[in-house]
Amino acid sequence: MKKNNFYIVALIMIALISGSCKKYLDINQNPNAAEEPPINGLLANVTYSTAYNVYYLGNYTAYYDQYLASPNAGSALDTYDNVSSTASTAWGSIYDELTNLHDMRNIAFQKGLNAYVGVSDILLALHLNMSTNVWGDIPYSEAFQGVNNPTPAFDDQKLLYDSCITLLDAGIAALQQPDAAGELDKPSDFIHDGSAGAWIKTAHALKARMLNQVSKTSQYDAGKVVTEISGAYASNSDDAQVTIFQVRNPWAQVAINNAGLNLDGWLSSYFVEATNGVTYGVFDPRLPLITDTTRFGDYRGTPNGAGRVGSGTAMEESYIAVDKWYSSTNSPLQIITYAECLFIKAEAAFRNNDMATAYSAYIAGITASMNKLNVPANSIADYLAKPEVAVGAGNITLKLIMKEKYIACFLMPVTWDDMRRFDYSYKNFALPLNATLTSFIRRMDYPGTEISRNGSNVPDVPRTDHLWWDMP
Repeated sequence: MKKNNFYIVALIMIALISGSCKKYLDINQNPNAAEEPPINGLLANVTYSTAYNVYYLGNYTAYYDQYLASPNAGSALDTYDNVSSTASTAWGSIYDELTNLHDMRNIAFQKGLNAYVGVSDILLALHLNMSTNVWGDIPYSEAFQGVNNPTPAFDDQKLLYDSCITLLDAGIAALQQPDAAGELDKPSDFIHDGSAGAWIKTAHALKARMLNQVSKTSQYDAGKVVTEISGAYASNSDDAQVTIFQVRNPWAQVAINNAGLNLDGWLSSYFVEATNGVTYGVFDPRLPLITDTTRFGDYRGTPNGAGRVGSGTAMEESYIAVDKWYSSTNSPLQIITYAECLFIKAEAAFRNNDMATAYSAYIAGITASMNKLNVPANSIADYLAKPEVAVGAGNITLKLIMKEKYIACFLMPVTWDDMRRFDYSYKNFALPLNATLTSFIRRMDYPGTEISRNGSNVPDVPRTDHLWWDMP
């Protein structure tokens, strides 16, 4: 459903004015705020802001994945330096929405609104899983109590993972109740237009992602991953994403900023060489849909940590360009996609020694990604026919599956989870120049805002510390 910008602002302002965005550590209460915000305003807020929270984390992790590189030499993000101050934006926005989701779930439960309970559970799981995958232990069980507990304890990351699985199962069960169908306010749902069935598919997709995430642990079960995928997406039209914005897609703003010489969104030499034929011997037709050629008529990335080669004004290196697929005004902010699900299926089938299914899902994942980006059919066929791609079921490898998933999940934070699961063993992937660590980064620093107000509970862990599912 098409939603105009005025309507977006109006719906979100309802939630804001109603007092639903009280941060979990705020101790002041507005006496003029409504005690119970309208639930459709909360739905608008949480579905719209969820996509932004995926963006916020993706805009940090893209440097660890080497999708992006800083145009400035020695950038903190490029070199694994302390980023506790910049991470505060993502942390604050995520906890705003966790609070809103907590409130929406409580109101929905009291009113017997199963669909709203289900959506709350699913988005709580998404936010918690994204956050704990970046930071490790985070506040949850003691959070959202305001003045009653301004310094909540940090929950164990493994228990948080288990809680997320439980939330997804509960969300599916709530949305399967007979009264859930048609209950969601369609214009207020910026992800799935009020469809309970679509939310159930997203819950299965997220659960498959999470079950696949633990591939380095003894609890990994490839069969369960494939089972969850069977209940997830069937086409690109099922994808969880937001496509209408108050002004524009934030990646579009990055591109506009860069065009105005506020340098940002430069492509890493690793990503460019993974798609322009240097690393894998085949040119990817998605690359021209992301960036423009340089003044030399080719595609050139920026090495992480090295900074730009020139002034930044002469298009000597490639960056996210204006009006490309990811950076147009209404380009989708993706949360989880059909293409990602296919690559999850390919990996799980491979680990289950079902090479025919693994290869079929691998080819289908490439096709879904290219179709979504509107790559011409003849270009898709040409790419799939390349011997470097069309290896056959007998020669499919995990590295090839993950290489294609890396490209299909461009700018999404889930790629950093994959990088760590695979110990960064992607072809030609190397530490950034001038790295402040002697090994690859494994977690982000806790944000400065949290350290300043809840420092006694913030864990003291190095950036090289492995999360529970990433143990060697």
